[in-house]
Amino acid sequence: MKVHQIQVGNMQNFSYIVEDEDTSEAIIIDPSWDLIELEMVIKKNNLKIKYIVNTHHHFDHTLGNEAMAESTKAPIIQHESSELKHEITVKDGDFIEFGNSKLKVLHTPGHSPDSICLVGDGKIFSGDTLFVGNCGRIDLPGGSAKDLYHSLFDVLHKLDENLVMYSGHNYGGSEISTLGQEKITNHVMQKRTEQQFLDMMG
Repeated sequence: MKVHQIQVGNMQNFSYIVEDEDTSEAIIIDPSWDLIELEMVIKKNNLKIKYIVNTHHHFDHTLGNEAMAESTKAPIIQHESSELKHEITVKDGDFIEFGNSKLKVLHTPGHSPDSICLVGDGKIFSGDTLFVGNCGRIDLPGGSAKDLYHSLFDVLHKLDENLVMYSGHNYGGSEISTLGQEKITNHVMQKRTEQQFLDMMG
């Protein structure tokens, strides 16, 4: 599974094209701005896009959905609690398969009710649930510090520490990290009670 990480727009977003190297089938994660960059990667690598996947519904992760769906003819996948237009609904524990590759869907609400992470082949696409050195904000509609606490500590904290983490924004000191590294260095991943976490998130 090959990851093409593309920084787009003026909010330091990452869009991803994840390629199954056996078959050249691929998925797009979170298309928003600079779609020509994505088109160039698709063309250069002769990829067939099977799905467009959104880690959550916020506009800076979904703005390019319609245009990419039109150009690739790929259906859009979102979590079942998303209210945006999409063709395929997923829930916690489902798999998104392309070529010989697959990514498991983990429902990780907190930043938004429909936030998901995608895990497979030693990688985690964490969307805005977890950044390098921080986490997604919880002050937007549907945000919940309590939900985020449980997503971080009941879900992400228990995953393989060697997972290479690809997040939704380039907000940290590096473009990628590992879950293990984040458990050591990221203040939001330090063990604390739910109440302590709520107090910290203010």
